[in-house]
Amino acid sequence: MTPLISIFVFAVVALLASAIKILNEYERGVIFTLGRYTGTKGPGLILVIPFLQKMMKVDMRVIVMDVPTQDVISRDNVSVKVNAVVYFRVVDAGKATLQVEQYYAATSQLAQTTLRSVLGQHELDDMLTERDKLNQDIQAILDRHTDAWGIKVSNVEIKHVDLDESMIRAIARQAEAERSRRAKVIHAEGEQQAAEKLTEAAKALALEPQAMQLRYLQTLLDVTTGSSGQNSTIIFPLPMDLIKPLMAKLNSDE
Repeated sequence: MTPLISIFVFAVVALLASAIKILNEYERGVIFTLGRYTGTKGPGLILVIPFLQKMMKVDMRVIVMDVPTQDVISRDNVSVKVNAVVYFRVVDAGKATLQVEQYYAATSQLAQTTLRSVLGQHELDDMLTERDKLNQDIQAILDRHTDAWGIKVSNVEIKHVDLDESMIRAIARQAEAERSRRAKVIHAEGEQQAAEKLTEAAKALALEPQAMQLRYLQTLLDVTTGSSGQNSTIIFPLPMDLIKPLMAKLNSDE
């Protein structure tokens, strides 16, 4: 075999090797023929014509992107620091390559501005208590804007809402005042219910004088029993209106 033939065979083998591409299951190849987009291929074994075609790999797996801490001023003029995490993936490799230069950087910048914009429209209490709703609002906005890039934003999670020390102390005082208010309301409701029950009991006793006498004697028994073993003198008045019904009952029996 002459040297010329050897060089030719080697060149052919090199061209064939460069033409054969293998893409993993989670990868797609965006093909450009003479600079023009001609389709998306993969996964598996594909052929790329040397010198005429060029392939760009695109990862189709879910990407976890950490949104840097953002300074946010809430609607009630409270300054907080908020960070989040965004889950997204490429659903159209062609759009992700043709419509935006770097889809990861573009999505990151859009997530930062959207995070500040959405949280700035809510009060601090909403940021602390309604995170699920805020996450859904941010996710919907991001997904709508990135759809033209072939990007699907599947989830957004706000991780931390950091406050300064003065605001933390103010929230603690507010929580303490709220607990005190609830305790007073519960105590007042208990007093109201007790008063209603006592009123009902008094009406029932007023209808039956004998029941009033029995209650009077029971109270006397409780007082004397509770003071046993102590050097004390108890003077317990006996109203005449309690004795009269009893005497009348005895006279009628005779």
